[in-house]
Amino acid sequence: MALSPGELQGLYRFTGWGRSRSVSQIEKMLLGTDLCFSIRYKGQLIAFCRVLTDFVFRASLWDIVVHPDHQGKGLGSSLIDYALNHPMMKDVPMVITYTSELEPFLANQGFKPKDGMMMLLRRPIEYS
Repeated sequence: MALSPGELQGLYRFTGWGRSRSVSQIEKMLLGTDLCFSIRYKGQLIAFCRVLTDFVFRASLWDIVVHPDHQGKGLGSSLIDYALNHPMMKDVPMVITYTSELEPFLANQGFKPKDGMMMLLRRPIEYS
């Protein structure tokens, strides 16, 4: 079953960073994303993440979200493991992600914080 922008918007409502994303914005985002990974339970989208990559040297992991009713069951770990070991991703030597909320979870997945590696240009966006 294909992932629809509307159902992803429904999952984003459980995050602080994705609540204000419109269906049209999500549709454009999905079109510009290299790889999307998701988990369904009884037909409902319950977990999602996406990857932007050149498939050779670098990849970035974004929008890691698991529905609150399904957290703590290992689904997020399985999702990240599947994404990182996907045939198109498994040989990419550097995968980055930016998050403050998921640092302990991602540390369990092998990610390490690296001071001084991130530079940010932030343009205002309204979060609700």
